[in-house]
Amino acid sequence: MNYLDFYKLNEEPFSSAPDIKFYYNSAQHSKALVRLMYAVDSMKGLALLIGDIGTGKTTLARRMLDSLPEEEYESALLVIIHSGITADWLLKKIAMQLGIADPSDNKITLLSQLYERLNELYEQHKKAVVLIDEAQMLKTKEMMEEFRGLLNLEAPDRKLITFVFFGLPDIEENLLLDSPLAQRVALKYRLESFNYESTEAYVKHRLGLAGNKEEIFATDAIEKIHHYSKGIPRMINIISSNALFEGFLVKAKVIDSKIIDSVVSDLGITSEQAGIKKTLESPDTTEDEFIIEPVQQAVMQEPVMQESARPKAKIPVQPPVAARKDPDIQKPAEMKAKPKKQEDLDEIDSILDKLEKGN
Repeated sequence: MNYLDFYKLNEEPFSSAPDIKFYYNSAQHSKALVRLMYAVDSMKGLALLIGDIGTGKTTLARRMLDSLPEEEYESALLVIIHSGITADWLLKKIAMQLGIADPSDNKITLLSQLYERLNELYEQHKKAVVLIDEAQMLKTKEMMEEFRGLLNLEAPDRKLITFVFFGLPDIEENLLLDSPLAQRVALKYRLESFNYESTEAYVKHRLGLAGNKEEIFATDAIEKIHHYSKGIPRMINIISSNALFEGFLVKAKVIDSKIIDSVVSDLGITSEQAGIKKTLESPDTTEDEFIIEPVQQAVMQEPVMQESARPKAKIPVQPPVAARKDPDIQKPAEMKAKPKKQEDLDEIDSILDKLEKGN
């Protein structure tokens, strides 16, 4: 007998393995998703979701990708797992995920390919959306300038591409590396940790989906879980999973606060170390940190980034290209439309700012 049999559970309720069935859509998660969906539906250009470690940004990114209808969107999710990637490399990956089967190694040609593909999607009444998780890893001015250049590609009535950045609060500082890009953030939302009521509902939700029909965690146990986890979903999962195992070892049908204290002590977790400092009155959130994998996900077998996207024509997966030293060209001359003159105004503003600071 294992603890699943002991507690009459069909499966592990607090596993870190990706499983969409355990998705918990509480109040703040729902609010965040509604706002981000609005941003991509109206093609706002750039939206930002920030949150501290373990608050569920990845979960929301996966859920959002899964919520974008294929007949309306050409969408992709890129997960940045290393800060060493180059702007040229990222540009090529974006092109591949938007359906460009053979992205050029030449930057000017690649930008032309991207522009033609975005126009093609526009004529098909489809919206190009790229979600970028762990966006705080984008740490260079060159990277920020590249995104600004892509956001200058527009149709008469809307932008041709929208990006949604998911990341730690550091991403806001990174955006300031290119102040004109920071000014283009059309929507921003912040995830907080769970309050007590959401922690309780989250624990019961996952237990219920795992087949639980009887009380397993006493009220004082859930209170302790919330206290030590600070309402951070990742920590809730870790503490709850260990508590189930510990309860099984001591043959406790109902897990109480003493078992939680024991587990937390073994894990070396203290109130201060658990994460975000929140009280029982902290804002309601909805994020659980388990990763929801879309049904179709392409994962790059490369050391610096993972990719997820909807099914497309077969796209060859190519190794990263070396950083090129081409000029920082935002849009090739042969493109049919030119960026708005706002780009020039932005550059003038930037120069004036530098002159003012110099004075």
